[in-house]
Amino acid sequence: MIPDEGLQAYVRSNGECRHIILVDPAEQEPEVAATRVLIAVEEGSKMIFVGGSTDTSNEIVHDTCLAIQEALELRVFAASQNPEQDEDRWKIPVILFPGGAHAISPAADGITFMMLMNSKSRKWLVGEQLRGAPHLLEYGIEPISTGYIVCHPGGKVGEIGEAELIMSGETSLVKNYAITAKMYGMSTIYLEAGSGAESPVSKDIIEKAAEITGLTVIVGGGIRDAKSAATAAIAGADWIVTGTVTEELSDNNQLRQLMREIISAI
Repeated sequence: MIPDEGLQAYVRSNGECRHIILVDPAEQEPEVAATRVLIAVEEGSKMIFVGGSTDTSNEIVHDTCLAIQEALELRVFAASQNPEQDEDRWKIPVILFPGGAHAISPAADGITFMMLMNSKSRKWLVGEQLRGAPHLLEYGIEPISTGYIVCHPGGKVGEIGEAELIMSGETSLVKNYAITAKMYGMSTIYLEAGSGAESPVSKDIIEKAAEITGLTVIVGGGIRDAKSAATAAIAGADWIVTGTVTEELSDNNQLRQLMREIISAI
C-alpha cells in the first residue's frame, strides 16, 4: 500500500532510522507472513520486504504479496471507521526484494531494483535486471534504484552472487561504491551481511557509506537483537532490515516482544 506522500518520498532518508520486516515467501505460508507483518507494523515497522530466496516462484511471491496487502487494507478500513485510530499507520509499502527476475508480483507497490555492485558476474550486475525490467514496466511496479553491496561474512547471497566481499576496515572501498551508486543516479544503497549472518555489517562500514549525502542507507543481515540494531542506527543507517530472526520464532508473542525491542532501540 503506497503511502500518501508517494513511494520515493517515503523511502528517502528523513533523518530518523526506521525498520523493515523482511518475509521470505519460501519460509512460510502467505497467511502466516501476513500475520507476522501485522505484528511488526503494530510495533512500529514502516516497510515490508517480500523475497530473499533465489528459487522462489512468481506464484508464491504473488500469493504472499496479496495476503499482506489484503491484511493491511482491512486494517486501514477498520481504522477509518474509528475516529480514535490513525489509518495512515497501516499505509505501509510492500516492496519486492527479489532473488532474481523470476520473483515478481504485480501486487507489490515497488521493488528494490538492484545492481549487486561488487559481484564478479554480469548476471547480477545487469543480466537479471534486463530480464525483469519489461515485466516491472508492464505491471507498473515502481523501482527503487538500489546499489546492493555484500559485506563480510556474506552468507549464501555472497556465494551465489559471486561477490567480492567488503571486509571490515575497507571503508574507502565502500565509500567509493556509494559515490559510484550516486553517480549512476541510484537513490539507495543496501549494505548486506547475508541472510542469517553470524555478525552484521560493521559499524565503520556503515559510517563511511552514510557520509555520502543524498543516498538512503539500508542495512540488513545479522541484526538479531536491539543492541546490533542500535549500533547500525547510530552508525548512520536510515533503514534496518530483520528477516531470518523473525522467521525463527514460531510464537507470535515472542515475535512481538523482539520487534518491540529492536524498533525501540532504533
